[in-house]
Amino acid sequence: MGFLEASVLAYRTGDGRELFDDVSFRVGGGDVVALVGDNGAGKTTLLRLISGELDPVGGTARVRGGMAVMPQFIGSVRDDRTVRDLLLAVAPGALRAAAGELDAAELAMMEDEDEPTQLRYAAALASWGECGGYEAEVLWDTVTVAALGVPYDRARFREVSTLSGGEQKRLVLEALLRGPEQVLLLDEPDNYLDVPGKRWLEARLAETPKAVLLVSHDRELLAASATHIVTLEGRTAWVHGGGFGGWAAARRARVDRMAELRRRWDEKHLQLRELVRSLQRAATMSDEMASRYRAAQTRLRKFEEQGAPALPPREQRVRPRLHGGRTALRAITCAGLELSGLMRPFDTEVFFGDRVCVLGSNGSGKSHFLRLLGGDTTVAHTGECRLGSRVVPGLFAQTHHHPEWTGRSPVGILGEGEGTRRGVDRGTATAALSRYGLAASAEQPFETLSGGQQARLQVLLLELSGATLLLLDEPTDNLDLVSAEALQQALGEFTGTVVAVTHDRWFARTFDRYLLFAADGTVSEVDEPVWDAGRVDRVR
Repeated sequence: MGFLEASVLAYRTGDGRELFDDVSFRVGGGDVVALVGDNGAGKTTLLRLISGELDPVGGTARVRGGMAVMPQFIGSVRDDRTVRDLLLAVAPGALRAAAGELDAAELAMMEDEDEPTQLRYAAALASWGECGGYEAEVLWDTVTVAALGVPYDRARFREVSTLSGGEQKRLVLEALLRGPEQVLLLDEPDNYLDVPGKRWLEARLAETPKAVLLVSHDRELLAASATHIVTLEGRTAWVHGGGFGGWAAARRARVDRMAELRRRWDEKHLQLRELVRSLQRAATMSDEMASRYRAAQTRLRKFEEQGAPALPPREQRVRPRLHGGRTALRAITCAGLELSGLMRPFDTEVFFGDRVCVLGSNGSGKSHFLRLLGGDTTVAHTGECRLGSRVVPGLFAQTHHHPEWTGRSPVGILGEGEGTRRGVDRGTATAALSRYGLAASAEQPFETLSGGQQARLQVLLLELSGATLLLLDEPTDNLDLVSAEALQQALGEFTGTVVAVTHDRWFARTFDRYLLFAADGTVSEVDEPVWDAGRVDRVR
């Protein structure tokens, strides 16, 4: 049975900032350990250290039973890769190398069938077999049937960009959970999954004998699946041996205990310093007092050398200011609207101030609908989709795919402006970033930010754009609990209209209207969240 053991792991960023310096925990077979912490605390970095992608400055990570990794942004692939490429991306390195050589040899055979080329091709086939390539193809056949409903031979050359984010995630999860590796590192495995997909994942995690370390911000998934919680905060990690239900109370107790230990240390430190000062004056009067003074100095020095107990972790504060503005009464009018190949024509009206939650399975057209409302002219459709006067749309993109921001820092992005958003001076940008807990990352390239930091930056840009219609595509997927609660509060105070796509069962209950994109292509309004076809499931 596999296991993972991290021992005193430490890491510093490229600019010398110490991310953490003492992270130790163990994940045994059958354990599902959740790694939690504020956005930017280093959760994804820790997974990359354990996987060997990064080198720690101290400590070790030991794995037995083979390890497989799901990166954070699987589910946002929009390039020209195929299903085969995606499955290879989460396969062992030796298998990826063998596949690359086999592809190159096959291309060479198309150009020239001389003896050296044939020998190269034969060697590539042998290497593919020795690395377990044929066994992998048998596994992938099972995986594509389970995830996509078609065998591997039919799915292998399908472009991943034609799959929804949820389909991509399900495909990779099927491969990892069914694969031979006994240790799994899963970074946001529930992102892009619809609620039936999340429930499927919860069931599979409950039954797997593998050792699983996962990062997730979905409280319901954590409550259903996590056997232990590892919390990354204050440059270290602590382990809660119970499930997520008792984690909040355990964290409060830990913080209170740390505060009390530090208070006692500070009091004792002050007493010793006062004693040294008082004896210093008396030491000039007699040898006996001088001896007591030297003893007090030694005692103070040893006390300080032992070091102060760690301060309690600082509470992260995120303070969005989504103002919005008044618009026409009818913010959105859809008449006979049909997104080509995704849904049947439907009519709906959304009024100023409405909070509309768009529900439906992956691939039903929800994200396309938001993009159309946001002004994306590439979304094929028929019928009418019209915004009311003074309605300024602002889109939060689920995939965080912003190639125009590559290499640019948050402070630079805020300074230059874009669309309806004006650029701001450096001081204003820094103050705004501070409200979103991003001041320390103000100079980092956008692509190096964590998923949660990228999400918070997107919300800030919506704030600065003056949008009166917020179009939010899975906005809580990468947000930690503090940030998600802050966003919810800000939306409650927002003057304007909100249309959001979400599979977050907790977030969904904050809305007052629900638009269902059903699997049969119909679009209708329902009174409560509907997660499974033909069944109403109340969010609790």
